[in-house]
Amino acid sequence: MHADLEKLIQLQHAESELRQVETELAEVPRHKEESDKRLKEERSRLDGAKEGLAACQKTRRQLESELQDLETKRSKYKGQLMDVKTNKEYTAMLHEIESVEREVRGREDLILVEMEKAETLAAEVKREEAAFKSVEESFRSESKTLDEKAAVLQRKAAALGADRDAVAATVSPEALELFHRIAKKRGSAVAEVKDSTCQLCHLKLRLQMFVELRHNEAIIQCPSCSRILYYEPTPTLVVP
Repeated sequence: MHADLEKLIQLQHAESELRQVETELAEVPRHKEESDKRLKEERSRLDGAKEGLAACQKTRRQLESELQDLETKRSKYKGQLMDVKTNKEYTAMLHEIESVEREVRGREDLILVEMEKAETLAAEVKREEAAFKSVEESFRSESKTLDEKAAVLQRKAAALGADRDAVAATVSPEALELFHRIAKKRGSAVAEVKDSTCQLCHLKLRLQMFVELRHNEAIIQCPSCSRILYYEPTPTLVVP
């Protein structure tokens, strides 16, 4: 096999393997972002449940304060009832007391509504706290796993990069320049030929070119995609 061709095939394998590792490494931050997003969404739901409960409790305290003021007002009117001098004043005071009592009953009904609502919201907060704890534990576990994976991939990428550079150093400048030029345009610079067909652009080679290519004794480029072609002979089966 042509010396440069053999090295270029090795170089392409090294480049492809390195690219695959780098792609996996680039996915790690995305997975971490997705995990962080899930945690933030669950945190938001928990905060929302707590805010709803807090608002409900605030409304109840406000209603209880208003109820206390109304009861004080009712007690005041009842005390004044004994001091009125005329039937007209007495009747008017009774109307005032009745009006206040209607407001008292209204506030009491609203307080009961808020108490029932608070029970429901408190249960929701507990559920969200449990859900958040579960998601938080998963987030920590995933983050640790992803950090470990990233460290492994970084070491692997460094080793593959060194191997690639070592192989590249053995290729002639002309062949290396051709390799990089094609790779920049096509993504990969070397393609295998099977059944007289380029396996990357699927062009079927002319018979004469295919016959010449089978010897792997020259740098031959695909007429369609310009990639450097090589032929891998089919292993011969040995019959015992």
